[in-house]
Amino acid sequence: MTRQSTAPALPVLAPESATSDGAPQRIALRRSVAMRVMLGVSVVTATAAVHACLAAQLGAWQAVPLTLAVCALLVLAAHRHEQAQPVALKIGPSGLSVWGRAGVLLAQGRIAGCSQWSDRLLVLALAPEQGRTRTLLFSADALPAPVFRELAVLGRRGAGA
Repeated sequence: MTRQSTAPALPVLAPESATSDGAPQRIALRRSVAMRVMLGVSVVTATAAVHACLAAQLGAWQAVPLTLAVCALLVLAAHRHEQAQPVALKIGPSGLSVWGRAGVLLAQGRIAGCSQWSDRLLVLALAPEQGRTRTLLFSADALPAPVFRELAVLGRRGAGA
């Protein structure tokens, strides 16, 4: 039995594409394989560290149930984190908006800062009109290449670089 997603399918659009009234359309984000692998490696590393610490105190076999409990907790947290990730973004004249699975607006504001690691990872600071600045992390394999480049340019421009 397969589990079907209730999230609406969003087409991947070029950033220049707009509706007939000139408003930009949402750009669908793909799930980043690199970020999923790093999340999995982090869970395995943390689980191994917990087992090593507990085994030193309790013994190897007595540490197994607690290690499995920690592993289950980490896997659950990783799954919830994955479900909370944005699925679409919209680049507009007033800034950037990021949308969640149920079509809920997660963050919106102007790009106030940027950090880029080569052509693989982009960290943007999004400053709303009111409230705290949000940090968004985009992996290159989650976005179409032109959109990733446009976000990098907007980020550098917003950061004053």
